[in-house]
Amino acid sequence: MFSCKRLIILFALLGLALSPAHADELLSFKAGYQKLNPDGDFAVTGGGLLGSTIDMDDDLEFDDSEDLNLEAALQLGDFRLFAAYLPINFSGDGILRETVDFDGETFVAGSHVKSEVDIDIYEAGLAWYLINVDDLPARVQLGPELAVKYVDASIDMRDDSGLSKAESVGAPLPTVGLRGRVAVADLLGVVGRAGYMEYDGNSFLDVDAQVEFSPVPMVGLFAGYRYLDIDIDEDDFLIDASFKGPYAGALIRF
Repeated sequence: MFSCKRLIILFALLGLALSPAHADELLSFKAGYQKLNPDGDFAVTGGGLLGSTIDMDDDLEFDDSEDLNLEAALQLGDFRLFAAYLPINFSGDGILRETVDFDGETFVAGSHVKSEVDIDIYEAGLAWYLINVDDLPARVQLGPELAVKYVDASIDMRDDSGLSKAESVGAPLPTVGLRGRVAVADLLGVVGRAGYMEYDGNSFLDVDAQVEFSPVPMVGLFAGYRYLDIDIDEDDFLIDASFKGPYAGALIRF
């Protein structure tokens, strides 16, 4: 499994070691609180039984995910190196409306089932601002972005009879897209990014809009809204779901 702390430190040190100094170098760290609402389904095949398609909301009554997210970025002229970590956790506790097969076991209708989905998304990437204008009242940046997201997902289900099954999968998913930023100095900025890729039967869509506010130098606040659509079909594990919701947090710059 990837280490979030090691990934962020590695990219920050790599950028510092390989790049010459620029007047507008900017190292930033963000820590925020993300709330995501799930919509979609999953299935796990095993033991000769075809996995049933299980709806996260209707079948398992999943709650929203509420967790911290982290990002580190290094701005080097027209280039932006970044690494990020987003944990997603959903849990449900309810009565099954119909019988389902999950990872080779059958959970019968009417049974009390507790379930949990954990998805850790580790991301590293590079944006190249082909438009990078800073001699106007507002700074304008726009360019392509290439990122690799490693999705580490696990699902488990258990009922009151003691029946319990769990399965996990990990998959790297590259995305290609655009990143843009319009800012008035470092005081107020609007950031937008979108990336997508379909690769080897899997796909990932990531859309994010954010506002940054720094009333004092080097310290600020940010808030935004994110939409993720993940489709993973690996071996006997299938998850096709979207997650959306707001977030907010604090940032520091050096």
